[in-house]
Amino acid sequence: MLRKHIFRILLGGALFIPLQIYAQLSDTASWTATVQNDFTVIPNVTYFKANNVELKVDIYRPNNAGGPAPTFIYYHGGGWVRGSKEANILRLLPYLEQGWAVVNVQYRLGDVSLAPAAVEDSLCALHWVTANAEEYGFDTDRLVLSGNSAGGHLSLTTGMLTSSSGLDRQCRGGVLPRVAAIVNWYGITDVGDLLSGVNEKSYAVTWMGSMPDRMEIAARISPLNYVTRDLPPIISIHGDADPTVPYAHAVQLHEALDRVEVTNQLVTVPGGGHGRFPASEMRRIYDTVFKFLDQNLPD
Repeated sequence: MLRKHIFRILLGGALFIPLQIYAQLSDTASWTATVQNDFTVIPNVTYFKANNVELKVDIYRPNNAGGPAPTFIYYHGGGWVRGSKEANILRLLPYLEQGWAVVNVQYRLGDVSLAPAAVEDSLCALHWVTANAEEYGFDTDRLVLSGNSAGGHLSLTTGMLTSSSGLDRQCRGGVLPRVAAIVNWYGITDVGDLLSGVNEKSYAVTWMGSMPDRMEIAARISPLNYVTRDLPPIISIHGDADPTVPYAHAVQLHEALDRVEVTNQLVTVPGGGHGRFPASEMRRIYDTVFKFLDQNLPD
């Protein structure tokens, strides 16, 4: 089916479109029209203002959900110092394919504000989603957080931290909402590990700057320090040859969650680097992710 063929191309990260597709423009046009009719796109809605910057979300709302829709909240990667929500739209396609609502989040990068600003913004985005759920049709019982790399870290901190951390004090709303699941794509779980030693990474050093309390801040925003028994289900995807975020970060999180009996799964990509996995692996991963979500999300 042409629709599935296009979907598989996008999952593989390729932009090349085989010639046979051009011979079936009517099918492609039909598929595009279906998507356009099925969703309303509401771009650049302000959810929070910090450092005189209006932070935005893009909303993809299904038109025929028949009630509140399961909602995918996505944080982009880029080492907390680069990247954009717009550059990651293709990562939303599997959830749109399932008829979910999607919220694609912008947050402050390091050139605007150093750590922990991105974490604060991500928490405020979650507050905003729940506060505006009725208007946009979000199902607050089926909120799923996700992100890749630094975005994976932000999805973990957003879903694992509580209001006692104090990092959501600037957000509008009461108690930090609980989410139904987290899909972590090769996210950082120990920020301090990246600030010095064999795993030092320039992006993490840049995000922390020269703050004298950087190690204290790193500990405060490291998911490994927030492992408790009452966390939502978490699935992590990580290549075991990742040169950018050590594979050990995923393993340590998986083992820590196992110890406190939190439902979780680690999907290892053998020989996989920092994302850009082969199309065959991406199909396997998404099959696993949606099976995990089907088993763990409320009906």
